Amino acid sequence: MHSSRRSFLTAVAGGLTTWACSSAPDPYAGVTRYVRYEQGGSVKFGVLSGDTIEEIDGDLFGSRTPNGTTAEASSVKLLYPIEPTKVLAMAGNYKSHVGEESELPANPEIFYKPTTSLQHPEGDIVLPPDSKDVHFEAEFVIVIGKKAQRISVEEAPSHILGYTCGHDVSERNWQGGSQGDPPDLQWWRAKGAETFSPMGPAIAVGLDYEKSSIRLRLNGEVKQEQGLVDLIHKPPLTVSFISQYVTLMPGDVIFTGTPGSTSAMKPGDVAEVEIDGIGVLRNPVVAG
Repeated sequence: MHSSRRSFLTAVAGGLTTWACSSAPDPYAGVTRYVRYEQGGSVKFGVLSGDTIEEIDGDLFGSRTPNGTTAEASSVKLLYPIEPTKVLAMAGNYKSHVGEESELPANPEIFYKPTTSLQHPEGDIVLPPDSKDVHFEAEFVIVIGKKAQRISVEEAPSHILGYTCGHDVSERNWQGGSQGDPPDLQWWRAKGAETFSPMGPAIAVGLDYEKSSIRLRLNGEVKQEQGLVDLIHKPPLTVSFISQYVTLMPGDVIFTGTPGSTSAMKPGDVAEVEIDGIGVLRNPVVAG
């Protein structure tokens, strides 16, 4: 089995085995993980259970039913799990990132990332030739399941399909002049260059995210780790706030900010974003 798929399945299935052998209740027992994958030239959706994917009929936003056709996860290509009409992202959503003494943002701080920046699990993060300081940013991602327009915080959970892993790759020199060059006025290329938004491997439906932690490993070493309970602006508030100004459509995604500190990546590195109950998003880093 390919090492990336093995690590993903270990995180999903292995974690469940640990809880099954424990007297404590399994916090992920009610979670269903949906994947989008390519098999035989066709793109399909399925439910991942252990190392097996069961294909579904229908779509993720309406009636969906397993049809009995199965495939080993190691035999297919996993894709980013949904094709959004919009990719939104948040800045400064953990105290550990903005600084304990810094003033916290009163509202979710939102920006856009182009859909062309999305990258599949195991796809390369390509460093642009003129980039100088490209950092990792592990992120928890909200997936919208139902059109949301001017909805309340109380209504927001019913508009969320589930959650996935994201990587908000960021060129700090373009973003803030970290290498002495004048920074760009906008973050359009610093956070929106091709391959700067890996996402996946699965959408976890029914996840109690506040019981989960997010971590980033670079070449196997943990560089970021934080409980999702520490998000400053929680998903219901974030979705409600955005919907007052921008209509969210089924499949749209919201990257919810990164915890802790970040540092540069270089060609040859391998970045892994892991969220308990979702899985592992693994991407090699290569030179453009």
